[in-house]
Amino acid sequence: MKALRRHLPVLDWGRSYDRRTLSSDLIAAVIVTIMLIPQSLAYALLAGLPAQAGIYASIAPIILYAIFGTSRALAVGPVAVVSLMTAAAVGQVAQQGTAGYAVAALTLAMLSGGFLVALGVFRLGFLANFLSHPVIAGFITASGILIATSQLKHVLGVPAGGHSLPEMVGALIGNLGQTNPVTLVIGAAATAFLFWVRRGLKPLLRRAGLSAFLADVLTKSGPVAAVVVTTAAVWGLGLDRHGVAIVGDVPQGLPPLTLPSFAPDLLGALLLPAILISIIGFVESISVAQTLAARRRQRVDPDQELIGLGAANLGAAFTGGYPVTGGFARSVVNFDAGAETPAAGAFTALGLLFASLFLTPLVHYLPKATLAATIIVAVLSLVDLSILRRTWAYSRADFAAVAATILLTLLMGVETGVASGVAISILLHLYKTSRPHVAEVGLVPGTQHFRNVLRHRVLTDPTLLTLRVDESLYFVNARFLEDLVQERVTEGCAIRNVVLMFSAVNEVDFSALESLEAINHRLKDMGVGLHLSEVKGPVMDRLKTTRFLSELNGRVFLSQYDAWCALARRPEERAAAE
Repeated sequence: MKALRRHLPVLDWGRSYDRRTLSSDLIAAVIVTIMLIPQSLAYALLAGLPAQAGIYASIAPIILYAIFGTSRALAVGPVAVVSLMTAAAVGQVAQQGTAGYAVAALTLAMLSGGFLVALGVFRLGFLANFLSHPVIAGFITASGILIATSQLKHVLGVPAGGHSLPEMVGALIGNLGQTNPVTLVIGAAATAFLFWVRRGLKPLLRRAGLSAFLADVLTKSGPVAAVVVTTAAVWGLGLDRHGVAIVGDVPQGLPPLTLPSFAPDLLGALLLPAILISIIGFVESISVAQTLAARRRQRVDPDQELIGLGAANLGAAFTGGYPVTGGFARSVVNFDAGAETPAAGAFTALGLLFASLFLTPLVHYLPKATLAATIIVAVLSLVDLSILRRTWAYSRADFAAVAATILLTLLMGVETGVASGVAISILLHLYKTSRPHVAEVGLVPGTQHFRNVLRHRVLTDPTLLTLRVDESLYFVNARFLEDLVQERVTEGCAIRNVVLMFSAVNEVDFSALESLEAINHRLKDMGVGLHLSEVKGPVMDRLKTTRFLSELNGRVFLSQYDAWCALARRPEERAAAE
């Protein structure tokens, strides 16, 4: 039963569900539903799909995540970055507006869901750790700029395309003369209003005497107000006859049962984009989920999260949606609104189902410029160029990785950007671990502690070299230690014993073992003893299965102080030698 609850978290939190929890979840669901309706429509258009696809992608996926997911506050659905990546991937294999484009989006969701579930089943969630958070921040920042730029064509009412920033800017400038004044007024007014709502409405409402909760609800309803007002203006004034682009007919009814394509050529073309979307989506989702869980002292299981997000994407693939993940903004709103269990997400799905059944005719005259304004205001909050300043001050290597990711994403498009982000993260990890920190240490006077000779005033012995290895040893960095020892112990030097202090070494792989054997043989030929100290139990167990310890021309000491007492010359001996 315990294993079943681990794979079906709904059986865990569902046992203690009561009326108070139901009330909290319902309130949160109402707030998130109000926020999600315009967002879902907008993100579907960003992905190049009909507006209803955004609502469909927010119904079955949310319910499936509520069953399989472990986060109590994560709100799953379409998000800006994944929508942009979907448009970039599907646009390579089908033309926007065709049936093939929609089928490709379904197939992308299926591949993404299958990949996530496979990672979860085999408990491979740790693989996402290889994507560094500074690189993710750089990619999201660049994607936010691309998304905002791509929506300017709807605000201006001009045709424009492109996958990179130069292409988009060039297309916008080239078509600037075709700007529709009415569309520009609607788009600019909606954008300005939404920015004001984010910053100024809540303080204004609080000063007017409204409670913090009601002020927050009305602030979150800002996009809905923009939708209602601009839709009414277009309908009442007939602005669609003056060139204002509108959403048009949105099918009314339940999400359809759909079938992705299993054509080998399409699967092959979308496999890599699906993997990249899965990785980016999971990293963003698990970061939000763990942050919110920590604030309530709750726990999130990364491997089960993979299964929950995978199930959500599979649900989207078979109900007319496209790839989804946990959204930062709506998850924070869900959390702040008091959501206590994933049931809040299920209630949100019911609200969207109601909208799909009864409210879609009301968005016929919704101007695309308003949806573009919604996207622009939402994604600009993702842009954080301060990451460049902060990484420059802390680590030049991280700065180079972030800067490269941002530039490649802006100049070459989102697919190249995310692929380069993954590659840069892995290369950065390999670079850092290929040069492990190795410090020469000495005895702190009056203690049994050893510290870096470059940072502390310590006792040393010219005949004894102690190197503290501050990294596990494996094939990437094994040769570095070998070269370092060879550089320090040269022919004719005073060193007679070398101690490798392994207090921070958690692993020694076979390549590192061969390097240790080479160091031992070289020092033995030179008449220098090689010793180990403070070797951890698991490492020692592994070494005992080899010939290394029997061929070691020195000893293994329990502590570095024991090695010092046994190998260092006494003060009077050092004085006599000097």
